Amino acid sequence: MARAALKWSIDDLAAASKVGRNTIVRFEAGTQARIATISALRTAIESAGITILNDGDHSLSGGRGVRLSP
Repeated sequence: MARAALKWSIDDLAAASKVGRNTIVRFEAGTQARIATISALRTAIESAGITILNDGDHSLSGGRGVRLSP
């Protein structure tokens, strides 16, 4: 969802996060990833202007999601 909001390809996210393309494909398919990998992906996405919402954060549904940072 965050990658789509940024209009990034998998290759764009791989370059920004320094995470391998195949790792991203597996992660997006639901495979578990190392904490360091998740952290690198999150940092890249947040640095590009996305806020990642957790349960209870200010979202329409009250659930997890993403939004563009103000």
